[in-house]
Amino acid sequence: MTKFVLYVLVTILTTWAMDGININAIFKKGQVVKARVAYFLILLSIVYLVTNFIYDFIYIKIF
Repeated sequence: MTKFVLYVLVTILTTWAMDGININAIFKKGQVVKARVAYFLILLSIVYLVTNFIYDFIYIKIF
């Protein structure tokens, strides 16, 4: 349950932070779908890594 809550919080925070990045400028014109897929995959990767880092850090600190 703790990890689920952590996933939700980190997802909200990461989505908010990634809104400041103009990922469309990286891709060619007309490649909107590819840019959205890349954005989504980057978002999922960051959420997974940050959540596991925080969870492991808390688990090691407590035990």
